[in-house]
Amino acid sequence: MSIAFDNIDNFRDVGKTINDHLGRQVVREGVFFRSARPDRASPEDRTKLRDELGIRTVVDLRNKNEQQRHRAGLTKALAPGQIPGLKYREIKVTGERFQTFLTRQLGWWSSFKTSILLFFGHNDRAISILSREVIQPRGLVGIAFVTLDQSGPEIAEALRTFISPSSLPLLVHCALGKDRTGLIVALALMILGVPSDAITHDYQLSRKALAGDYEVRRVEFRKLGLSPEWGGVADSFAERIEWHLDVKYGNLEGYLDRIGFRKDDRERLVDVLSA
Repeated sequence: MSIAFDNIDNFRDVGKTINDHLGRQVVREGVFFRSARPDRASPEDRTKLRDELGIRTVVDLRNKNEQQRHRAGLTKALAPGQIPGLKYREIKVTGERFQTFLTRQLGWWSSFKTSILLFFGHNDRAISILSREVIQPRGLVGIAFVTLDQSGPEIAEALRTFISPSSLPLLVHCALGKDRTGLIVALALMILGVPSDAITHDYQLSRKALAGDYEVRRVEFRKLGLSPEWGGVADSFAERIEWHLDVKYGNLEGYLDRIGFRKDDRERLVDVLSA
């Protein structure tokens, strides 16, 4: 189900999306939302989030550099700020460990150039080198694998936001609301026992939801050293994530135990989010 906003893209009620796709009630509706960044939310958007949908918690999966870059061009009329009455959780899913791992994949000369650029504050140029040489070749799903492997504590922290009834209803987002958001949503739905085809269906709704801003995103990705296709979505997303978890960790439960999201945490998530 698509919910219309003035300035918030790719917004949907995950429970309703899954239930409509499966034709049965599996996930609670009206408590588990996802979107792209809400930095440009209009006053009407803010009222809808807080008062109409009753959202209590906003989980931001971006890192600080992204937040600053995304908010830098906003006008006073669209000044960024937290919505009064909502709780905010900033969880850097692609944080320091993730970035260190990717940087170590660079050759020595590229690594040297990147370090110099970062030292002098040329962050975008440094990111562009990392994107072209490390991120782009791995593709969307390959970077999701890296995130799973390198960002376990952050992923566990994000999942824990779902298990407190006082946090719900909850909105989780990153930049476009498709990749990091898609990964966290996928893991939560896997814990609930949602079939992989339904999880992929929810993930791929981002393709249509983000189509209107394709040209803007294309320019943004080019500046970061990524091809326009990076703004799209991957095929068989949930199925490939499950494959990685099975091959490297034995299964979903093995992975969640490894990152510290234990059996009792999973049972609480099921209690809170199951229909």
